[in-house]
Amino acid sequence: MAPDVVIVGGGPVGLFLAASLLQEGISVRILEQRTERNLHSRAIGIHPPALDALDRVGLAGAMVQEGVPIRTGLAVSGGKTVASMSFNTVSEAFPFVLALPQHRTEQLLEDRVLSLDSGAIVRGARVTGLYDDGGRAAVVVEPSAGGAGQRDFCASFVVAADGARSQLRKVLDVPVCTKAYPDHYLMGDFAESGDHGQMAVLFLEAGGIVESFPLPGGLRRWVVRLGTPAETADAHRLAGLVLQRTGILPDVETNTMMSAFSVRSTLARRTVAGRVLLIGDAAHEISPIGGQGMNLGWLAAHALSPLIRRGVAGEPVEGQLKEFDSGRRRAAVIARRQSEVNMMLGRPLPAPFLQLRNLAIGAAASVPAVNRWTARRFTMQ
Repeated sequence: MAPDVVIVGGGPVGLFLAASLLQEGISVRILEQRTERNLHSRAIGIHPPALDALDRVGLAGAMVQEGVPIRTGLAVSGGKTVASMSFNTVSEAFPFVLALPQHRTEQLLEDRVLSLDSGAIVRGARVTGLYDDGGRAAVVVEPSAGGAGQRDFCASFVVAADGARSQLRKVLDVPVCTKAYPDHYLMGDFAESGDHGQMAVLFLEAGGIVESFPLPGGLRRWVVRLGTPAETADAHRLAGLVLQRTGILPDVETNTMMSAFSVRSTLARRTVAGRVLLIGDAAHEISPIGGQGMNLGWLAAHALSPLIRRGVAGEPVEGQLKEFDSGRRRAAVIARRQSEVNMMLGRPLPAPFLQLRNLAIGAAASVPAVNRWTARRFTMQ
């Protein structure tokens, strides 16, 4: 029997949408090209609006229990605190940013999906084609090696949640707006060192920003801005740069994850193409600095879910999908601007200009109303 909805991509956004639809009685098939989950700990920050959405599928409690609630952020320069920010007023239910590794987030989401439908996820399925007759849509799937021949998956709606290099977006020939930035980073997870506990810390230094976030299991993530792309993700180099800029030396022997990345953003010119819908990184790739991308995808899925339910029930939803498209693209532009501000604050500055910037940040943070407003902006309110 054909499902109501086919979701291409079994990452956090596709899994969340599936859970949201399944618990409302909408049948779903998730087509995931990977045969195993990627255990690389990428996105870690879950913001309050996303936790509200995750609570609707019964997962926020479990995530909060496993993660680290970050209730305070510090800006430090030259060993002195420049400013502090409390997240206590950003949400009544979730007054913090939750740090939880993406692979664990995905596992909890997958468990929820499978508890609703044990056959909802099809792994080793590579989508190679698509067609849409206006009433139903279908994808052409090429199975992994050793599987049967090609097959079609038909549904009332197809949702592309297949990442920043979305194959479905290419098949649809959706134009994108791409920006590259002069910002490059090394990132790694090490055993906790220092005395910052559950606080997030931004070290605003002349050589460029160093970001530090607590993780479950007594770990801390370090992110260092570079002037040029890193040739390799080297733990010794990262630890040395952290020591040079902050005076803290992460223990290389405890390193559990390393990554190097350069920043770009990609915004799709449209997220609705007939019966095919784009969400997550397929619709908007945002800089990881600030941790907005995954959260933005969840909020899009949360907004899309009731529209899909109405469409599956036979209600006309074309106008609502048009509003969804414009609203989500507008939200992506706002998120991109916020990420650009975050990156700008972390770029190197000569000492005199660094001092002026730090004074300005400290002065703004000392005004309670400005501090609260900034905290809400940083947590996607």
